[in-house]
Amino acid sequence: MPDRLHAREFLKLVTDDFTELPPPERNSAPDGPIGWRGYDGSRLRAAERTGEEESVVCGTGRVEGTRAVLIAFEFGYLGGSLGERTGDRLEAAYTHARRHRLPVVPLIATGGSRMQEGMLALTQLQRVARQSVLTRQAGLAQIAVLRDPTTGGGWATLGAGADVVLALPGAQVGFAGSRVRPADADPAAYTAETQVAVGAADALVPPEELRARLGHWLRLLTSGSAAPAPVPAALGATGLPATGWDAVRRARAPERPRADAYLGAYFTHREDLAGDRAGGLDPDGMRCGFGTHKGRTVAYAAQTGAATRPAGYRTAARLVRLADRLGIPVLTLVDTPGAANDADAEREGAGAAIADLFAAVAAARTPITTLVIGEGGSGGALALAAPGNTWAAPDSYFSVIAPELAAAILKRPATEVEATADQLRIRPQDLVELGVIRGIAGT
Repeated sequence: MPDRLHAREFLKLVTDDFTELPPPERNSAPDGPIGWRGYDGSRLRAAERTGEEESVVCGTGRVEGTRAVLIAFEFGYLGGSLGERTGDRLEAAYTHARRHRLPVVPLIATGGSRMQEGMLALTQLQRVARQSVLTRQAGLAQIAVLRDPTTGGGWATLGAGADVVLALPGAQVGFAGSRVRPADADPAAYTAETQVAVGAADALVPPEELRARLGHWLRLLTSGSAAPAPVPAALGATGLPATGWDAVRRARAPERPRADAYLGAYFTHREDLAGDRAGGLDPDGMRCGFGTHKGRTVAYAAQTGAATRPAGYRTAARLVRLADRLGIPVLTLVDTPGAANDADAEREGAGAAIADLFAAVAAARTPITTLVIGEGGSGGALALAAPGNTWAAPDSYFSVIAPELAAAILKRPATEVEATADQLRIRPQDLVELGVIRGIAGT
């Protein structure tokens, strides 16, 4: 398990400076709002142990130069639990963030809601959710850091509800805390590592790297620009294909540059988003995240050349919506033979996932730039393409369906696949003539 630093020690770990916000005042009845016998004594002992008057410390500070509102939980104060006064402080912190246009960084270590305040404690989760939504609507980023432990309502609101979720290795993370989960439950399921593995958190970050990584994420998510992302230079073949089948052959060539090469050439530094927040990842089919291109932030969603799985489409939709809300332009790279069409993909909701990405792209107000860098296979590729601002590399194609499948649907023999490719008019120059794409990327 990672060390459980006190709230103020953790703030020193991640900030250049920190100024605490004045806590709101609240008159408390003896032993709290439901008269829980001994509650006042428990709070007094917690204050003596920790030096804190509540389970959160809220204020403003700079992380690698970027100013933010930080919310640090003190687990030593009644297990970092949420009560009415905790809710007061959280609401005041989010309100301050919106008033001053600052991102919010919850540094979470909590066991959940405070039993000594009963249902009034549980309803603080609704207050927190409301503040998070208002902050999201204001176009401000929220980056959560999961410390040990992050369980219960703190995980289900401040943690899992953040735009980006970073986790300390070895931290206990899960909705069910250790004392309430089933006795035969696999303890590995309630870890930061598992939450990253299933796409509920974005990255494991060791404490010694946290300030730098958090600082970079804050810079990326607070530097939006209205200008579209420039079209990347083509990295592969320069000449145009002579035939439709020649376009297919070149796009399928193993040596052709893929997404990682394009992203590496385009960005000086980047941070990946992982997972669709619904239990899935597509590490072999989709890359999503934010990076720095010539000094400004650009979001990216890039297919890698494999068949894209439902989790990949959902992750891309998550990326597009987040970038749109923060006013950050998006670059998408199309490269897939098509959507995964196996039985598991259907069970995972392939159609709904593709529809959701189509909707996210269609609704986006931030500019989206698309480059087809390889195979553009049917609707599984088109879902990632920007209407009116899609370009193609010379060694790519875009087709209503793969030529082999088109021939099969038309009941043509295999000997007519190449001719079918020509008929489909899938070469980059054909796509320009048809008005499907704006142009062909240069080198």
